[in-house]
Amino acid sequence: MEAARRILIVNADDFGQSPGVNRGVIVAHEQGIVTSASLMVRWPASVEAAAYGRANPRLSLGLHLDLAEWDYRDDAWLSLYEVVAVDDQKAVAAEVRRQIEAFRELVGKSPTHLDSHQHVHRREPVRSLMIEAARELRIPLRGVTPDVRFCGDFYGQTATGAPLPERISVEGLLGILAALPTGVTELACHPGEGGDLDTMYRAERANEVEALSDPRIRPALTAMGIELRSFDDAVVPPFPRGAFGDRVGARVCK
Repeated sequence: MEAARRILIVNADDFGQSPGVNRGVIVAHEQGIVTSASLMVRWPASVEAAAYGRANPRLSLGLHLDLAEWDYRDDAWLSLYEVVAVDDQKAVAAEVRRQIEAFRELVGKSPTHLDSHQHVHRREPVRSLMIEAARELRIPLRGVTPDVRFCGDFYGQTATGAPLPERISVEGLLGILAALPTGVTELACHPGEGGDLDTMYRAERANEVEALSDPRIRPALTAMGIELRSFDDAVVPPFPRGAFGDRVGARVCK
């Protein structure tokens, strides 16, 4: 049974946000342990990212819903951009539908999973709308689908942007892997190359690529009995139609 095994999905967020992010995700997939990615469909680099996904189906692609981004500067959260007001249910519903359709046009099929930029779907009304979308598509929604535990510990900053380089080192990654429970776990990551983003999480992305691609990681997974899969080949039951619980097994980061 799947529940008695340790199955790991390593998902790269922000695919398509910039050429540098695309390069980092591709390297971490081809030379490392990234098995899935979440596509941001609003950015020009999403065309390149989607083309790579079409040509490389082993990298399963989900939708990284992009409604807004904030940055912590001078002891305060500042808005970098806002696509729609995240508390406007009607506007959010329309934008969710628009981004799903944009994903289908870019990739040629529906997403394999759903999540969101800076976890906006953890709050209402975005949460309920994303649950509805995941139910219709019959795919996992990060931190909500009971059969996929979410781990956000591989992240090189505190919630307010203070550096945590040990978290995204090889040693930090090995520690996270050693602590994985049985069942299916999604480990989020944010690989990237270059500094072509105006975001609080920039320099750390290259460190993530290095750790995710380190030649010691795959043998460690084998030694630990951890099976590396994508959202395409992990056996996850369809999104349930009953109650929805937050069985999130780890601290949530960006």
